[in-house]
Amino acid sequence: MTEAEMVPIYIMGKRYTVPGALTIMGALEYAGYKLIRGVGCRAAFCGACATVYRIEDDPKLYVGLACGTQVQPGMHLTQIPFYPAERAQYRLDELEPTFATLVKLYPQVLKCLGCGTCTKSCPQDLQVKDYMAAAMRGDIARLADLSFDCIMCGMCVSRCPAEEAQPNIAILGRRLYGRYLAPKAQHLAERVAEIEQGEYDDELAQMKALPEAELRQRYNTRDIEPE
Repeated sequence: MTEAEMVPIYIMGKRYTVPGALTIMGALEYAGYKLIRGVGCRAAFCGACATVYRIEDDPKLYVGLACGTQVQPGMHLTQIPFYPAERAQYRLDELEPTFATLVKLYPQVLKCLGCGTCTKSCPQDLQVKDYMAAAMRGDIARLADLSFDCIMCGMCVSRCPAEEAQPNIAILGRRLYGRYLAPKAQHLAERVAEIEQGEYDDELAQMKALPEAELRQRYNTRDIEPE
């Protein structure tokens, strides 16, 4: 590898030279770090590898997921594998899908300043400010919809001047929506009833008797989206 293909980065303040094609996670491992925390899917989706970094001569503070963000020359970085945020304790079956429930469990929802810092810090480019606005209106369906792709990395929490717990508020909204407000899937209920009545007992018994190799082959060649 030529010198031009290597870039200098700083990990916890220490300088390293790494291949410029690597992700931050790859660069950490290239530099000799053994990652035992803050590692999950390695596909920029699970949110376990939240990272904060700066670039030399650039005053902006950047955030990203270490497994999906490519290194840049002069990058100063540190990982935040877990960011503590308030998490309410509750039993979903004892709640009602109302604004009062949101405020009772997360009273700080009313402290939102609407500054948009949360949206700017989201590595998934979610409209966090908008789903927090929906929460403040008690619009649980909108809250659930806008936060559907949240990966709970906590970067918005780390930057919020109002000290909100946006991901935890969002997942409460999604749980309330799914349990109480979402339209019921009638076809799913019908299929469960068919299973309980034993309509698929023979087929299930045949599958259980298959050798593992054949079962894997059937799974890998299944029609995922039947017409």
